[in-house]
Amino acid sequence: MAEDLARWFLLPRERGNPRTTVDRHHPDVAWTEGNRVEPLIHGRPYFERLHRALCALDQGDYLHFTDWRADPDQLLEGDASVAQVIADLAERGVGVRAMLWESHSEHVGFQLEQHLELARRANNAGAKVVLDQRVRRAGSHHQKLVLLRHAAGRREDLAFVGGIDLCHGRRDDRRHLGDPQPERMDRGYGPTPPWHDVMMQIRGPAVDDLTECFRERWEDPSPAEGHRSPWRVAIARSAREPEDQDRLPDAYPQPPGGTGAVQVLRTYPAKHPPYPFAPHGERSIVRAYRKAFRNARRLIYVEDQYFWSHDVADLFVDALRRAPELKIIVIVPRIPDRNGVISGPAHRIARIEVLERLREAGEDRVAVYDLENDAGTPIYVHAKCVVIDDVWAAVGSDNLNRRSWTHDSELTCAVLDAERDTRDPTDPAGLGDGARVFARDLRLELMREHLQTETHESLLEPDEAFEAFRDSARALDAWHRSGRLGEHPLGRLRPHTLESVRWWEIWAKPLYLTLVDPDGRPRSMKRAGRF
Repeated sequence: MAEDLARWFLLPRERGNPRTTVDRHHPDVAWTEGNRVEPLIHGRPYFERLHRALCALDQGDYLHFTDWRADPDQLLEGDASVAQVIADLAERGVGVRAMLWESHSEHVGFQLEQHLELARRANNAGAKVVLDQRVRRAGSHHQKLVLLRHAAGRREDLAFVGGIDLCHGRRDDRRHLGDPQPERMDRGYGPTPPWHDVMMQIRGPAVDDLTECFRERWEDPSPAEGHRSPWRVAIARSAREPEDQDRLPDAYPQPPGGTGAVQVLRTYPAKHPPYPFAPHGERSIVRAYRKAFRNARRLIYVEDQYFWSHDVADLFVDALRRAPELKIIVIVPRIPDRNGVISGPAHRIARIEVLERLREAGEDRVAVYDLENDAGTPIYVHAKCVVIDDVWAAVGSDNLNRRSWTHDSELTCAVLDAERDTRDPTDPAGLGDGARVFARDLRLELMREHLQTETHESLLEPDEAFEAFRDSARALDAWHRSGRLGEHPLGRLRPHTLESVRWWEIWAKPLYLTLVDPDGRPRSMKRAGRF
């Protein structure tokens, strides 16, 4: 198993960040084994699972979390809101520590005011919530991590990692009717935009690595940019931020109890002042993709919110050229979440370049789809997951674009299950890796939902799964072209098409390169084209 893992996972030296303590457990290994990992598809099941786990915390336990966005009034389950649950935990003696991205004002489309309210309510109840703006200019903290740790090891600790923020718009389920507390989005998504997303629940030694990831940021003494400015001082006072960010308490080490090997991957930019735990940044997410993609032979399955950038295209084109039997399926949103005069052209320019290069390199071996619900309303794809040959899978906060690979803070977990799947084909890539239970089950669960079927037999073989998606999308497309005559065919897949960028929208490309998808690498790496 160790040899298998070293072929798919990064070794400590390959992470490219010798200052991190995440790989502290062994000098030659950058992952943990013996984890129990479970995918959680959709926000509603995740919020319900999270709420019940939070309610089980008691005095002396700990809740640590980071988030890009959190709305205080977002309901987790029933009438339990995010702010009320966190305040209740703090009042009954649970050690709550949280880092929310400081963000920007609602007047420019962000959520600073919501974060201030959540921080005030939680801190007034005894929690320690800070608004973290230790980012590169025009960057953000995009990690989504929730850690539940119990005093003296009286229960199993657990972590949630993935793409779902604790905010409006995410609490959807497989019916895709949207969250009753909707996100503000392009009107093409309707009044309650349907939302597709993925998280993972992790138990076992990987929770210790994720705790270390949280610890590095929490105990970073570097001040935020502009920390002495009247604006920053006012924000800290308004949020009732704690005067000191104390050291995290030692946690009870988690014993193995499952079959999943988990590697914790991050992005941090090169910035000033530097992160002490990543003085030149960290780009282990893109490095992990590049290593894993070299093993791809039959099927790469992707769900991604953006799917942009020249570097992303290079990764997939190289894989297609290396493996003549390889097929690629990509699921993306039909239209940008905010399809305005500025954002719309920048989004289209970004994705058109990637799709044109993939189709040129792979021709009919590449298929790109978007999703719609039974009413024909587009489903916003916010998931960030990749499955390669039913062996290696990754779920996290990063999108496939240069911003997520170099500029914002991101957190992803790659999983390689020791348990082999006995269903044919038992070794789809033919390299001896077999098919692994976690990766295969994740792919099948996602595919079954998009095809609206409970069977999986025809989806096990990569070529048959590829054709099943193509047939389903063609059938739904034909039904629409007929004026929706007859019974609605099963499936939510539509072939993804993009309208061409008009000549007067070419101005959007510099905007895309500098603001929408910036590069956070050190200058020497940019010049050399390295990560």
